[in-house]
Parts: sequence; C-alpha cells; structure tokens
Amino acid sequence: MPGRRDTLWGTRFGFYLAAVGSALGLGNLWRFPFVTVENGGGAFVLLYVGFVLIVGLPILIGELMLGKIARRGSVAAFRRLENDDEIGESEPGTFGAGGFAALSCLLVLAYYAVVSGWVLHFLMQFAFGGILSSGENIDSSMRVLKDSGLLQLALASVHILISLVIVVKGVQEGIEKWVGNIMPVFVVLLGILVVKSLATGQATEALRFQFYPDFTKLNWHSPLHALGHAFFSLSVGMGTMIAFGSYLKPEAHIPSAGFRVATLDTVISLFAGLLIFPTIIGMSLGSSGPEMLFRALPRLLQGIESGWFFGVAFFVCLYLGALGASIGLLEALVANVTEALKVSREKAAWVVGTATVVCAVIPALSSSVLDDVTVNGRSLFLFWDSVVVNGLLPLGVLAFCLALSKKLKAAPAIHEFVNDDSLVTQTLYSHWRFAIRFLIPSIIVMCVMTSLLASFAEVIFLGR
Repeated sequence: MPGRRDTLWGTRFGFYLAAVGSALGLGNLWRFPFVTVENGGGAFVLLYVGFVLIVGLPILIGELMLGKIARRGSVAAFRRLENDDEIGESEPGTFGAGGFAALSCLLVLAYYAVVSGWVLHFLMQFAFGGILSSGENIDSSMRVLKDSGLLQLALASVHILISLVIVVKGVQEGIEKWVGNIMPVFVVLLGILVVKSLATGQATEALRFQFYPDFTKLNWHSPLHALGHAFFSLSVGMGTMIAFGSYLKPEAHIPSAGFRVATLDTVISLFAGLLIFPTIIGMSLGSSGPEMLFRALPRLLQGIESGWFFGVAFFVCLYLGALGASIGLLEALVANVTEALKVSREKAAWVVGTATVVCAVIPALSSSVLDDVTVNGRSLFLFWDSVVVNGLLPLGVLAFCLALSKKLKAAPAIHEFVNDDSLVTQTLYSHWRFAIRFLIPSIIVMCVMTSLLASFAEVIFLGR
C-alpha cells in the first residue's frame, strides 16, 4: 500500500486537535444557534444529537478509515478503491462520491471564508472600534459589514490567504502546530463565557428552550436540517476527514478517534447554545439568522466586567477556530488537486485558493449588490447555505455509503476497526457495516423525501 510517511501526524493528540478544530470552527458556535432557533429549540437539538450518534459517527469513522487505507485525498481515494483489488471489489463505479465531496468542500469553504471575514471584522471592532460603548454601535457594525460586499470579499480573501500560507507548510509544520495551541484555550474561554451568560438571569428559559423537546415546534424540513447540520459540524461529506485519515499513523485506532472527535464536537455545540440563548431570550432579539452570534455575544459582553478583554480573547479564539476548520477544508482540496494534476503542494494550494475566492463572490455580495436577488424568499447567502448543507452534504454522504458498502473489502475494514480481536469491537464492526449499508442511506432518503414533499405541498397549497 503506498505510504505518505513524510506527511503523517506527529502525535495522536495533534490529530485530535486538528480534527476537532476542523469539526468545531464556526459550525457549532456560529451556525448551530441560529439553525436551532429557526427549528424551534429542544426537539431539534434532540434530533441533531441523535443524528450525530446514529449517522454522523459511523460516517466519520468510515471517512477516516478510507483515508487511512487508501492514503489519498477523497477523489484519489475512491479511484484507488475502484482500481486496487487489494482493498476494493471488482464492481465498477463509486457513485461520484469523490466528486460530491470535492464540490461540497469547495462551496462550504467559499461561504465559510465570508463568515470568517465577519469574525475578523468584529475582532477589529472589539480591539480598536469601541463596539461595547452602546447597542447602537453593535448593530451599526453589522450593518456596515452587510452593506459593503467589497469589504466582505476583501476580508474573505485575507482569510483564504492566511489559510493558504499555513497549508503550504504541510501537515506537521502547519496544521498540527497551529491548531494544537488553539483548541484548549478556546474551550476554557468558552466555558467561562457560558457561566457568565447563564448568570444573566435567563438560565431557566435558555435551558428549557435548548433541552425541552417540544415536537410541535418542528416542521417537516427540520429532520433534514438536523441531519445536514450534523454532517456540517462533523465536517463529513466533504472529504476533509478522508484527507485527515490519510495522514494517520498505522497504529491509530479509527473508531476510538472518531468517537472522541464526535463527542467533543457535540458538547461544544451544546455549549454554544448555552452561550447565545440567554442573551437572545433576555433581550428579545428573536431569530436574526446568520447574524445571531454577532448580535448576541457583544450584548452579553456589554454587561459583564472586563467585557472588552473577553471580547477580544473570544474573537481571537473564534477566528483561530475558523482558521483551523478552513485549513482542514483547504487540506482536503489541496490533496485532491495535488494527486489529480500531479503538481506541487504549493501550486495546488494557489489553484484552490483562487477558485475559492471566485466562488466567495456570491455569498460576499449577497447582502449588498445582490440583496434584491432571493430564492423562495431567502437571500443568496441562506440559499447557498441550504443547498450545500441540506442538499449536497446528505447526497454526498449517501454516495459515500453506497461506494463504501459496494467497494470496500471486509478484510482491510476489519483490520482498521477491530482492536486486538476484541469481541466488543467485532460486534461494533457488524453494527457499523449495517449502518453504512442500510440504516444511514434509509435515513437520508427519508429526510430528503420528507423535505421535498413538504416543499411541494407549500407550493401547491400555500403558493410559496
């Protein structure tokens, strides 16, 4: 089996931090709160956590496993699975899984870079702009950002450039070094702010909103939204974890790694809700969509001692978390381009960076020049988010399941899954294989069909 020992992770801890950094990023702290509000709270959270455990974790294990076995990025990994009799069956076709992953990765990175630019903007506002002096300043800061598409595009381009410089350095010199110093500080800071948020007097209402499952508040699109966000927050369905798995050392135990990453990722999501929801409830901010984090957090910081310090520290850590996630996405794309075009890592990085900036033009201009362009009443930014997270990611994961169940031979999969002939891991392997072959595809198809039928009914009966 071809190796890539020059780019293996230096330590197991370094891999965990980089994988969690990719999974954490803005997915949990930025996206989870506003998607939860849009879908009614506790029942959606229950759906999300259930999908992480039942669907997301097996897929995460599968992506890491495929990367470790194939020692390739997503596109080349599926190509090897199709052509290498040592690891793959002779049946032709991988259902376009590699292409789905690469496309999803590029489109996620494009609008992710725009939101990362928002974080940079608010970091500068906290550090130098006196944003905490009044609530009006908070709203005006967001308004200035939304009204200037060129500013958003410039900030997104700066973010991509920073990410490129790190990725070009390589895995151990780049990703592991940077992310390894970020995540522990971020988690501690997040914990402190959650305590301060819950002390504002809205803890009971916030806890009830997040954890009490009122299923009457769900709609027919909610299962697909919960499923898509589970994929988004774990960074599966876009090839990131396949690339990360390709850098794992031979002795790494895939299920253990996947379980730890998924658990920490889910815990951080729940903490993000506890950080934001007390402020949303206490100040009657309501649902403010993608802006929710940037409206709620500064208001929380206005009311606590040393708010300026916590604001700067939080947005520094949030940006570094976003940077870690962007590095993971870029790494997946660079690995694919390097293997497909047979070019150097540096050239592949610049090709990917240029393509990302071009794609970022639409989400960056969606609230200014393209503000009047909507799809079914939603801005181009929200439409982009919905298409990628609720469309491409589930379909990409479905293609991944079909490819893995049809192509991957049992022997290499068992070798990576079963730990020292343990009866427990042997039993878990059979459950994992069943989930990949039957359970997960069935859940994806049901969620997609339910959402499509609901959309059709809305058009027919409500005229939307």
